[in-house]
Amino acid sequence: QVQLVESGGGLVQAGGSLKLSCVPSVSIFVLNTMGWYRQAPGNEREMVAAITLAGTTNYGDSVKGRFTISRDTAKNTVYLQMNSLKPEDTAVYYCNAESLLRTPYWGQGTQVTVSS
Repeated sequence: QVQLVESGGGLVQAGGSLKLSCVPSVSIFVLNTMGWYRQAPGNEREMVAAITLAGTTNYGDSVKGRFTISRDTAKNTVYLQMNSLKPEDTAVYYCNAESLLRTPYWGQGTQVTVSS
């Protein structure tokens, strides 16, 4: 079982920035991928950004050029830097990890609210 602890959500004005953090209970190097998803009320959960064990990154179309996923192996932490935030970015953001056996794990979620 892998626990994921998220932090960094909050309230920000449109155009502002936030940085989310996710710390897994195991080494990043035993996880196939880590990433961030989000879910707004009434919407399905969507992929925001992901980073593979090899360091390859992938982004959802709506956040390309604004959000950056990264990792600090020394701190065993994955980050999501969110810039130029828009009201439509408002959602609960979930950290996701996939084990080498393709088992998915989810964090508890952190609220991001962008005011106009």
